Amino acid sequence: MKKIVLTGGGTAGHVTPNIALLPELKNRGYEVHYIGSYDGIEKKLISEFHIPYHGIATGKLRRYFDIKNFTDPFRVIKGFGEASSLLKKLQPDIIFSKGGFVSVPVILAAKRRKIPSIIHESDMTPGLANKICIPAATKICANFPETVKELPEGKAVLTGSPIRKELFSGNKMAGLQFCGFHLNKPVILIIGGSLGSVVVNEAVRKILPKLLEKFQIIHLCGKDKMDPSLNGTVGYVQYEYIKKELSDLLDASDLIISRAGANAICEILALRKPNVLIPLSAGASRGDQILNAASFERQGFSKVIKEEDLTGETLLKAVMNVYENRAAYIHTMEKSKLNDSIKTITDLIDEIVEKSNHNQ
Repeated sequence: MKKIVLTGGGTAGHVTPNIALLPELKNRGYEVHYIGSYDGIEKKLISEFHIPYHGIATGKLRRYFDIKNFTDPFRVIKGFGEASSLLKKLQPDIIFSKGGFVSVPVILAAKRRKIPSIIHESDMTPGLANKICIPAATKICANFPETVKELPEGKAVLTGSPIRKELFSGNKMAGLQFCGFHLNKPVILIIGGSLGSVVVNEAVRKILPKLLEKFQIIHLCGKDKMDPSLNGTVGYVQYEYIKKELSDLLDASDLIISRAGANAICEILALRKPNVLIPLSAGASRGDQILNAASFERQGFSKVIKEEDLTGETLLKAVMNVYENRAAYIHTMEKSKLNDSIKTITDLIDEIVEKSNHNQ
């Protein structure tokens, strides 16, 4: 049996694409193992899939001053030793990494043990962990055409991001019924990221009466960000977050307002949903969402509002514009080359494994 080690963690975005690959990897005969941190979010997310999980020490490499900068390098070195021992024991055919700092010692240990590895970069520009891993990787999967041009020639492959199959199995009527909505008005779904967004929530609520004249609204606000005064508003429902019913709500939606995290926008693209993106500001991030959103706007997939330009008026104008031109947006998204990322990535995994085994 072929054997693969998946790695990545620190945030859900560094884990869910790995989870999306699991069914196809198993279909292709791979024994799957996961290497993550001892107690990171990845351990919790992977546990329900009943695959062997191996924890290693990990430390964050920061671009800013922090007292942990003096101790974390030792954790990274310890993690490298633990990863190297694990790989010697497991003897995988290949490593697939979704990034995050836990992946650094795994990819570097794989290079040392001459095990081929693939890393996946979701954003337009690689994060620090992936920057460290690029020289050691066999191939680099990317979400954006612009990223491929900036990576080492011959290493980069435009794949898009693996999308969980269950997102495609939504039921529109079940979604409408869940919200108490009807078919007479189109539906807007608002997603402010895993923790929600105060600025997005405020902008939506400012124009809620005007939006409700034409649309029904599903608002995923984030933890502790619901507005009790809006409970019972006809045509409007709000939730802190949704897990099980998300695919139904996505299927029920005609337009999405979202932050511009790479995984989120790739899901929106795959589902062909007209959208307005409001990327996280450069002051609150390394600016990756701004670049992600700009690329999607250039390719004709999205309308973008910069956070500093976000008001009720700019949001209302963007929503109306996108909805009126929704057919053009859908048509452009349907022409995207990022249509079957799971097949593209697993084909690449197979190709590298076969080549590696042939050369041994």
